[in-house]
Amino acid sequence: MIAIRRRSSSYAVLACLLALSASGCGLSAELERERDPDPKLPPSPSATLPVELPPAVTPEASPSVPVQQDSGCPASGVRLGTEVVQGAMGLRATSLTLANCGSRPYELNGYPSITVLDEAGAPLTGVRAVEGTDEVSMAPEDPGPEPLTLAPGESAYASLYWRTNNQKGIYLRVAPAKGREVTTVRAEDYLDIGPDNVLGTSPWKPLE
Repeated sequence: MIAIRRRSSSYAVLACLLALSASGCGLSAELERERDPDPKLPPSPSATLPVELPPAVTPEASPSVPVQQDSGCPASGVRLGTEVVQGAMGLRATSLTLANCGSRPYELNGYPSITVLDEAGAPLTGVRAVEGTDEVSMAPEDPGPEPLTLAPGESAYASLYWRTNNQKGIYLRVAPAKGREVTTVRAEDYLDIGPDNVLGTSPWKPLE
């Protein structure tokens, strides 16, 4: 089994992208005003980007939804997962990860195919996943796809962006590309994306 390890670099990339998409250095001050419009003391210095996180209470997921096995390497030779959600100014972002846990190279070229599901495993009403980020306000520009081959043990990620809404996506039904084997994974954090919303995706990139 090859575990998908969290990478601090991917968090830093997401934080930087969010900062750039929200007018750079003014984001920290704006978030501080949202949390405490009448501060009594100056905010403590922080080396990390302040984030606006979803509420802590997540709906219970249905045990009847078939999901990727918890351990071992699936027959597809890849394991999928997600990272924690980051957000600011109504923009949300997370990473979808893919690890080659098989014994052969795994080729990627383009975007994942994703459907967002609720706690019962049903697609969220009107939520569309699209290739690129043009339809998501304030999301970073899509860098465009490039061919990528993962050797056994290597991993890749694709960034996901959306504008916050009031229905929660608990699962992601994912294919590494259209036409490939589909896997359902429980999201690390729920996606507050539904209804009638757009999930923008970046292309697969190597996770270093």
